Amino acid sequence: MKTLINRQFDFMGKRRIAFAISAALLLISIASLLVQQLNLGLDFTGGTLVEVAYNTAPSLDAVRQTLEGAGFRDVSVQTFGASTEVLIRLQQAFDPDVGEQVVELLRRQGESVELVRAEFVGAQVGDQLRDQSGMGLLVALGIVMLYVAFRFQYKFAIGALLALVHDVIIVVGVFSLFQFDFDLTVLAALLAVIGYSLNDTIVVYDRIRENIRKSRIDDMPTIFNEAINATLSRTLATSGTTLLVLLALLLLGGDMIHYFSVALILGIVVGTFSSIYVAAALLIAVKLGREDLIPPKKEADEEEEQLP
Repeated sequence: MKTLINRQFDFMGKRRIAFAISAALLLISIASLLVQQLNLGLDFTGGTLVEVAYNTAPSLDAVRQTLEGAGFRDVSVQTFGASTEVLIRLQQAFDPDVGEQVVELLRRQGESVELVRAEFVGAQVGDQLRDQSGMGLLVALGIVMLYVAFRFQYKFAIGALLALVHDVIIVVGVFSLFQFDFDLTVLAALLAVIGYSLNDTIVVYDRIRENIRKSRIDDMPTIFNEAINATLSRTLATSGTTLLVLLALLLLGGDMIHYFSVALILGIVVGTFSSIYVAAALLIAVKLGREDLIPPKKEADEEEEQLP
């Protein structure tokens, strides 16, 4: 038991490997965002969403061809939960009867189809939501940087901000890569990821600052390792219990919060990694030293007071 408690992991010794993994994930995410972009939900793009239920799993291509043949534009068809539940997206002006029109067209193909729901989001509302949500994300990151800069030191703020940007880009990149629906619930999950990741980072930073002030050595990697190992059990316990709740939401929460749960699970995994490696290791890259927390001027003033 004593050996396990005293065991120290050399996190900073593996920081170059961690940076390589992060760089690879960031490159893949950015490339996917540039090439495929995000599969934006109707909250952002505007249009009509129709959900229908079949008795047996239909051919999605046949559904798409039927609707396009009837004159519907930009038809997107995908299963929604079970293979018998189909989600249809239409880029068209509002029509309160569109749900019944779609169901009637599909029934003409000899299928037993029931309308589950039909919703509409105007394009203007979608643009407004997209702009305001993006601005909200940038404001959140800016406030985080100011908070860390005032509470700790500007080099800590740089590390925290880059770690948060790292987490957001990777989560968004996964949604782009696999073309998961990106709607307002996913955006809310991203904001929650920022808060969660920042909390983990602040815990590690607080212990690093404390260890630098108490330590009599100037070996920053060793000090950082001691700080991360001291908070490791707390970090893993928090992440583990949160993941258990999110897995329950993912499996039992239904389709409405499915991608919300996916985004949070990705964010917690990536955020835990970044708080241990990226945020702390970046302090070495920006050359954080004892003088950043204990200014030399203070030491000089103490020496003057001791002179006769």
